[in-house]
Amino acid sequence: MASPRNRDGVTSAEKRRPSRSSQNGGTLPVHVNEVDESNGVTRRIKPAGESGRSGVDPWHFLRIIFRSSSKASRLCNLLWPLVPAAIAVRYALPESKTSHLIIFVLAYLAMIPCANLIGFAGQELARKVPHVWGVLIETTVGSVVEIILFMVLISRVDEAAVANGGIDYIEVIKAAILGSILATMLLCLGLCFIAGGIRRDEQTFSESVSEAGSGLLLTAGFGLAIPTAFQASLRGGAHSDVDILNKTIDISRVTAILLIIAYFVFIYFQARSHHGIYDAIFEADEEKDRDRVKDLKKEKLTLTECVLSLVVSIALVTIIAIALVDQIHSIVVDRGVSDSFMGLILVPLVEKAAEHLTAIDEAYDNQMNFALSHVLGATLQTALFNAPLVVIVGWGLNRDMGLNFEVFNLVVLLLAIITVGNFLRDQKSNYLEGFLCVIVYVAIAVAAAYYPNPVESGGGEGTEGGHAAFAAF
Repeated sequence: MASPRNRDGVTSAEKRRPSRSSQNGGTLPVHVNEVDESNGVTRRIKPAGESGRSGVDPWHFLRIIFRSSSKASRLCNLLWPLVPAAIAVRYALPESKTSHLIIFVLAYLAMIPCANLIGFAGQELARKVPHVWGVLIETTVGSVVEIILFMVLISRVDEAAVANGGIDYIEVIKAAILGSILATMLLCLGLCFIAGGIRRDEQTFSESVSEAGSGLLLTAGFGLAIPTAFQASLRGGAHSDVDILNKTIDISRVTAILLIIAYFVFIYFQARSHHGIYDAIFEADEEKDRDRVKDLKKEKLTLTECVLSLVVSIALVTIIAIALVDQIHSIVVDRGVSDSFMGLILVPLVEKAAEHLTAIDEAYDNQMNFALSHVLGATLQTALFNAPLVVIVGWGLNRDMGLNFEVFNLVVLLLAIITVGNFLRDQKSNYLEGFLCVIVYVAIAVAAAYYPNPVESGGGEGTEGGHAAFAAF
């Protein structure tokens, strides 16, 4: 006799289906709509993220966080003593050039374990939801550090101070926007290709992931280029510089709104209308995970512990970001580090640390679609949401924050998008392509280090500042 069905048309036998075996020996408990006590499964929690616990257990909580998701993440946790040190030194040291450098270095390094905790908590939270939403959650959570830094920087903008020779934080933000895109698109993607190619001749990834990402990158690059092209085309003509700048800021604000709309359409496309395609791709990628059995056996954070980790780490990141930003003026002025090098290289490297580690670990474990989704997702998050968001916040604060970038930075961005698009075109990757991406990024870093600040462009101080960028760090 057939098993009776409940109101949802689900039989009792279907409720308690046996565990599903993965291709490499791992097993996952399967459930439908109710708690399955025999398998320890919680309703609405994906089996891969099931912790078997509830609430907060301090011992398990600290142990799981320290072990983290990979060896690289575990090494980042060794920097946790620098977090209280950075906070204490900020208030304890007297004002001097040396103290500014010490505080900057400590805050910069202290940002790494905090960002790593945000990334790990986001990864643990992503395990508990469907694949597509998991990738979106990890990408969004990983961008929290970047958003906080942008908000702190835009709040520090002082036009009167800039007129008197102070640092232009808006230029740092603009450089950080492009630097974040370049760091993820070139450095992180290159390291993913290298990590995945260490043990394999080549890796393959889905056309759906690469083509959608490449198309959106070109769209984002075009959108970011419009205000710059507008300003550059009118400069030196009949219009005054002030009039051109005001029009450019207005265009930037409209463009920012359009880019945010494009981002939400992309989210809807990936998470709702075409989620079946991405679910199938990520499901197949999960089956290829070389550490799948080990990951299934690992202790996992509860939902409450994930939220607690995010709250604590975001609070710490905010405190340290304020300390870091407060030292930028001294590092740029006293140490000769260019605005471009600070924004294009130094700031993005620390703000994207968590996402980079996650993507590289996935590529090493032969989950190239997951890695590529994190790389492209993080890049698009910056280009289509984070950058427009800071423009809109600047609008609300009456700051002249626009998308009018230095021509050098914009040209580098567009060339990088074309380069990465060519590497993704054949849906294959190897360590050579990864090495070339890293080489391109290093070349950009060298050029940024020698790029003069606007006040230095008339003399020879720009080159000296470039040399000092290397000497100071």
